[in-house]
Amino acid sequence: MNENEGVSRLKGMSRDELLGLPAAVDLETGNRALGLGRSKGYELAKRGEYPCKVLRLGNAYRV
Repeated sequence: MNENEGVSRLKGMSRDELLGLPAAVDLETGNRALGLGRSKGYELAKRGEYPCKVLRLGNAYRV
């Protein structure tokens, strides 16, 4: 990963990237789409306060 890729990851996703996503994605992808950091996204999911519906499947989250 080069320096620019890291920066774009922190900024979230472009419109085209968002439109290309499947109906359900893992929490990491959901966090990126919403501009959330990893820790904050997992914290919100655990508390039931994530900005959209989250499914818990075993120890995996789907958004």
